[in-house]
Amino acid sequence: MAISKNYLKTKPVCKITFEVPSEAETLSVVGDFNNWDLQSTQLKKLKNGKFKGNINLEKGKQYEFKYVSDGTNYFNDEQADAYLFNDYAGSENGVLSL
Repeated sequence: MAISKNYLKTKPVCKITFEVPSEAETLSVVGDFNNWDLQSTQLKKLKNGKFKGNINLEKGKQYEFKYVSDGTNYFNDEQADAYLFNDYAGSENGVLSL
């Protein structure tokens, strides 16, 4: 898994690129930045079997997130900046620190 951050000089945002190897049919990234909506940030499946996608997030904040494969399997990215326990989910979420 890979997360890359590109801080834009002309805007107060950071372009985040997610690249995740998976044998799933669909893969989404969900978090507090999109109200945990499975449809809003679906990653595109590439010919090499990886999923890839981008989002722009405001700098100077932290965001909790997870990946969801095939709409039901939630998992964290090993390259998350940190992990926070979430009482509602009963598990840890990955954290992006921008």
